[in-house]
Amino acid sequence: MKLNISKSNLAEALPEVLKVIASRSSIPILAGILIVAQKDTVEFFGTDLETSICVRCAGLVEEEGRVVVPGKIFNDIVRSLPESSVLLETEDEMLSIRSQQAHFIIRTLNTDEFAHFPEIEGTQSIVLPASTIKDMVNKVSKVVSRDETRAVLTAILVIIEENTIKMVATDGYRLAMSEQQTEAKTSEKFEILVPGKVFNDVVNMVLPKENIEITLTTNQIQFSCENITLVTRRIEGNYPNYRQLIPTEFNTSVILVREEMIAAVKRAALLAFNNAALKMTVSVEDSALTIAASAQDYGQAEENVMVKIEGDDNFIAVNPNYLLDGLSVMSSEFITLEIVESMKPGVMTSEEENFTYLFMPVRST
Repeated sequence: MKLNISKSNLAEALPEVLKVIASRSSIPILAGILIVAQKDTVEFFGTDLETSICVRCAGLVEEEGRVVVPGKIFNDIVRSLPESSVLLETEDEMLSIRSQQAHFIIRTLNTDEFAHFPEIEGTQSIVLPASTIKDMVNKVSKVVSRDETRAVLTAILVIIEENTIKMVATDGYRLAMSEQQTEAKTSEKFEILVPGKVFNDVVNMVLPKENIEITLTTNQIQFSCENITLVTRRIEGNYPNYRQLIPTEFNTSVILVREEMIAAVKRAALLAFNNAALKMTVSVEDSALTIAASAQDYGQAEENVMVKIEGDDNFIAVNPNYLLDGLSVMSSEFITLEIVESMKPGVMTSEEENFTYLFMPVRST
């Protein structure tokens, strides 16, 4: 194999592949990147056996071929090179890397041991705007669980029906739901569980102006765009009934300015050590939401936020970090906070964004 490729193309492709490969695996081949050169295209493959990726870019191929290189070492070398073209050439079991006066030779891995990239024949497929998918994933991904013992909670539930896309995520303590309309229509309902980390990686790889094609098989999902194809496993299991979790009736509804709320919560949280409860009290008479926190041996913080209230006086105590996670992914100037009572979930919504964020209360003394 012999080819010339720009450093910029390498520097864009390799980090995307590194997101997938198993860099800490005891199996060396899983920490490798397969480079395939043919015609004027260079493909970079990576896999951890559950997720596989192919990133394509242009290159001047003098001799076609394939080689597997240690991913992290190869990426570190590329990052150190000057902004120029890079000559890659195989020599027996070594890869020569040249750029201006810099020259590296690294040992390659056995290409026969590298897993074949999955070639799937989908049962369902739909093309969606990357900007829409990116916005929705960014809104719900913060509440995806990291507890691998409850696999379904590490996923984002995606439902596509007619021209509506819905995404839901929960870790058992809070729940986020985003809903958007799209011009793309599907004749039959999509309902899949996508690994949250993988979905987050996918949307960060794709430019907003592109489209993403989602193809489903019985046990796999393929994401395709202009230069990237990624295949991952579907997570199996029954997702919690999110509709049942979201209250439909509230005793108190509060309309507030999002930026003012974020600033007030951050200030009060300075005295909410170790995720201690942040207490929120709604006063109809004062048209105010009082946010308070206290820490033994240190003191207390309290701040009033002027709000518009419908309903009764109320109180709820929350984890301040969970509250900020919900506020931070919204972009609307005004949001609505709804409370049933102190020991039932609170809900923040933005009708403008079709976004709902539920948080469980915590006990407060």
